[in-house]
Amino acid sequence: MGKRKLKTQQTEATNSKSKKSKKEVVLEPIVQSDAPVERQTKWTNKQRTLIFSSRGISYRTRHLMLDLRTLMPHSKAEPKMDRKDKLFIINEVCEMKNCNKCIYFEGKKKQDVYLWVSNVPKGPSAKFLVENIHTMSELKLTGNCLKGSRPLLSFDKNFDSEPHWQLLKELFIQTFGTPNHHPKSQPFTDHIFTFSIEDNRVWFRNYQILEEEDGSLAEIGPRFVLNPIRIFAGSFGGATLYQNPHYISPNDYRRALKRQKADKYTLKVEAKEAAKMRKPEVSYALDPTDLVFNTVTQEDFQKNK
Repeated sequence: MGKRKLKTQQTEATNSKSKKSKKEVVLEPIVQSDAPVERQTKWTNKQRTLIFSSRGISYRTRHLMLDLRTLMPHSKAEPKMDRKDKLFIINEVCEMKNCNKCIYFEGKKKQDVYLWVSNVPKGPSAKFLVENIHTMSELKLTGNCLKGSRPLLSFDKNFDSEPHWQLLKELFIQTFGTPNHHPKSQPFTDHIFTFSIEDNRVWFRNYQILEEEDGSLAEIGPRFVLNPIRIFAGSFGGATLYQNPHYISPNDYRRALKRQKADKYTLKVEAKEAAKMRKPEVSYALDPTDLVFNTVTQEDFQKNK
């Protein structure tokens, strides 16, 4: 019995030593400059964002969606969803894809683009109208960054002014921010996502950090403007937490433009009718005795016949 106890104690001691050796990282006294840096293997912030769209979006919206997928290494893709399906199905799709955030592009009339940003499955969620889309493939955007690098998130000070802007700020941080030590991310920060508020809209820009000393930047793209419509308590629905009073739908805007053109046409017609009313039937008074001395020729007589 004594021999067995000694053997068990020795095995437990060796197991404890092996566990300690696995947990502890022993640094070498001499490290080469080209040697890879040991990274933390534990991944705590497991944020995953599902980025996909509905059918019927334009080519520019599709390029914007692909740009966001390349810039966000913690994103996942999904085929296009049918427009007849209800938005609550997206929660089930996110659950199957093991995602807790979602960016959904909804196209209507092949010209209007709506963006949903949602926290799955409990909410909140926000719906935006996307305006002024410019992708990374445009020539005027000359910046560049490493694929998979973690961005810095810069927010305007106006985000702290009102409660709905504070809620959108937290939603953007959790959706667009790449988690630390993500398996697909790179341990570099060489670009910045900027969110600024102007004209009751959120302006998104992506810049490359050229030099850290003087803070010079170069725009990478994409760039777009988000016009908030509503903020819901649930994911893709629920009670309305905020409704934008300054929002004008694209249909109302196009209807107003057509009405302006129609007003121009009606003004032209009214001006013509007014000119006809002002024009007199007789320009000046004629003397009937002037026709007495006119001689009637043979040709005039034949014409009268």
